[in-house]
This record gives sequence, structure tokens and C-alpha cells, in this order.
Amino acid sequence: MKRVGEVVRTAQGLAILRSPDDTHPDVGTAVVDPELETVGRVVDVFGPVERPYMAVSPTEGVTLPALLGEKLYAR
Repeated sequence: MKRVGEVVRTAQGLAILRSPDDTHPDVGTAVVDPELETVGRVVDVFGPVERPYMAVSPTEGVTLPALLGEKLYAR
């Protein structure tokens, strides 16, 4: 598992993550929480090259406010 980033905010039904470095998963990659539960998929990568942001579309049943501050990982 590789750390994708931390959820810094929610917007328009998406979780916005900030990458800890210049690497990021591909669009479509499944994202999981520390308990290995799938929370969504990466739908966009944007922002600065050094530490990009990622938009994650949540899976059904995932509440976005509960993800704020969570560190998420790529499966």
C-alpha cells in the first residue's frame, strides 16, 4: 500500500486529498482507509506538480465529513 494523501476538504461531492510528495496514483485507482475499506476512486489530479491535489469520488455509503483529516492509501 502506498499513501495517497490526507483529506483536506470536501467539495461538490468529492473528497480533496493533498499528496505528501510529487507522486500520485493514476485516475481510476481505488483508495482505501487505514482499515483497508475502499472509500472511493481517484477521478482527477490537479494543482502544483510538487504536491498535487486529488479528487476522490466516494463509494456508496461513505460520508464525506467523516473523511476529513484521514490519511488514505492506494490499493
